[in-house]
Amino acid sequence: MQDQSDNSELNNKTIKHPLHSEGLGEAPSKRDGFEKAPSKHRNPWAWVPSLYFAEGLPYVAVTLLSIEIFMQMGLSDAEVTFYTSWLYLPWVIKPFWSPFLDLFKTKRWWIVTMELLLGAAYAGVAFTIQTDWWLQGSLCFFWLMAFSSATHDVAADGFYMMGLNEHEQAFFVGIRSTFYRLSMIVGKGVLIMFAGVLQVVFRNGIQFSWGLIFYGLTGLFIAFYLYHNFVLPRPKEDANHEENKTAHDIFYGFVETFVSFFKKKQIIVAILFMMLFRLPEALLTPVSQLFLQAQPSRGGLGLSPQEFGLVNGTVGVIGLLAGGIIGGMLASRDGLKRWLWPMTAAITIPNIAYVYLAYVMPESLFAINAAVFIENFGYGFGFTAYMLFLIYFSQGEHKTSHYALCTGFMALSMMVPGLFAGALAQTVGYRMFFVIVMISCLLPFIVAQYLKIDPHFGKGEDNEGLLEEVEE
Repeated sequence: MQDQSDNSELNNKTIKHPLHSEGLGEAPSKRDGFEKAPSKHRNPWAWVPSLYFAEGLPYVAVTLLSIEIFMQMGLSDAEVTFYTSWLYLPWVIKPFWSPFLDLFKTKRWWIVTMELLLGAAYAGVAFTIQTDWWLQGSLCFFWLMAFSSATHDVAADGFYMMGLNEHEQAFFVGIRSTFYRLSMIVGKGVLIMFAGVLQVVFRNGIQFSWGLIFYGLTGLFIAFYLYHNFVLPRPKEDANHEENKTAHDIFYGFVETFVSFFKKKQIIVAILFMMLFRLPEALLTPVSQLFLQAQPSRGGLGLSPQEFGLVNGTVGVIGLLAGGIIGGMLASRDGLKRWLWPMTAAITIPNIAYVYLAYVMPESLFAINAAVFIENFGYGFGFTAYMLFLIYFSQGEHKTSHYALCTGFMALSMMVPGLFAGALAQTVGYRMFFVIVMISCLLPFIVAQYLKIDPHFGKGEDNEGLLEEVEE
């Protein structure tokens, strides 16, 4: 989902972090309480790929692995989606606290500290999942993981601008996107399949198997902490900013930005679009994971964790990425307005694949893979329009900050429907639930028709970097 990142001057050559004030660059080279001479330029290949792989993996763990664990531990669909949807909250409110990070330490410090904290959160999940109070304990550490991940996003995206010159930023935007997406495949595919293998080896030891997975992630993030503490460059721009900005300055700057956002033209239509355009997918995303693995006696397809990891975490992700890439290319060539309606159709109509799966219940893994691929491809293609509208709506004064607020609405649009999606599916059954999802597909068409978009917007622009949050 993220979903989350990719904002700046609102093109992928100048990707700045949301709500970061301009003009904070030139500062003393005093960092984290020590005077240090500027270090020599680090090869970006040494840190950009690992930084964005480390950015993506916690998001997948919070939004998808939590669902998998709670489902396997026997919670009902209603309980699973209610508990896990609240975990989107840190990404919803991220724009409110991100500017204050500049008051304390450096972005480099926040990156490595959050990676160490993420390692602790993984360890907390690994330990508590094997106790009698596994639900309360794991939720506590998933919350810690979510806030740490959102803060890591803030610091990493800001550091990317400081650690690279303009030419390097343009070159590495595709590299960072690739490694972020690779983390999706690892999290949604490889880890779930590996957990399934461990459950076979340890005779269905669900808690023990997931404990091993999360202890492994603990070790990985401790390694990230040690590696990035050594290899990340120390740009002069990344310095403590207490001397330049105060909490009072930042607070009143944020209030001004917040008020100006809600004074923008077509604000009501824009908010309705941001909240409703992805409503079918927001309902579908948590329930589809449960449906694919639920026993046939409950109306599900009964996939094993290994099969689900292949279907959703590999084939589905490939479809998602392919749709996003093709959508970005076409929108860049012809503009957003030209492709708005085809993309609206793409993000809605392919959801019928789950109606097919629920009613036909095919046993062929090929048929299941094909249906999931089609739905994910359509979502990736249609999501292009959503992201480009956020960029379009954010244009003007405070565009970087306004884009950050738009991403908060983006996360909220996934969180709110998820709170009741599982309860609805549990009440009416999977078949009727997917029919309801198809009925909800009318809403994206309704809100899209009220948008007023410059027909030239998007033409000739390379939007790949701005579409990085297609992981949702």
